Amino acid sequence: MRALVVTFAIALGSASMAQPTSAEERFQSLPEEQKQALREKLRAFKSLPKEEQERIRQNLDRWRRLPPEDRARIRENLRHFRQLSDAERAELRQRFQDFKRLSPDERHELRRRMRAFLRANPDKRDQMMENLRRWRKLSPEQRELMRERMQERRRR
Repeated sequence: MRALVVTFAIALGSASMAQPTSAEERFQSLPEEQKQALREKLRAFKSLPKEEQERIRQNLDRWRRLPPEDRARIRENLRHFRQLSDAERAELRQRFQDFKRLSPDERHELRRRMRAFLRANPDKRDQMMENLRRWRKLSPEQRELMRERMQERRRR
């Protein structure tokens, strides 16, 4: 379903860059292959429950209200996401689901740490990434032992 929303938004957004004035003109300016793809997606959209259609319309309205630089950033992120392998995309989706399951406090803390990571100098970030790679190689028992050692150090 997200693919449907993104396809509509990108198709309408990129078509609007050519500056036709109406939706019909924008649609007519598309290559036939894109027109057919949009027709199929419209049929799929119309087969959705009304509540889902409304949610998609609201998301599209929100998309249209975004400043052009935000839309450009989102398109770039989507382009990057599509270049990932299936396994990488699946891992990102799983991490996002895991993130959504966190409590609000845990999400806040994770965001705080991510901002700190992004502000760190490149050498520090590289060291942090290396530490993360080593951490991921540890067994659950080894990780627990490391956590205990770190807590001991903090108490000193």
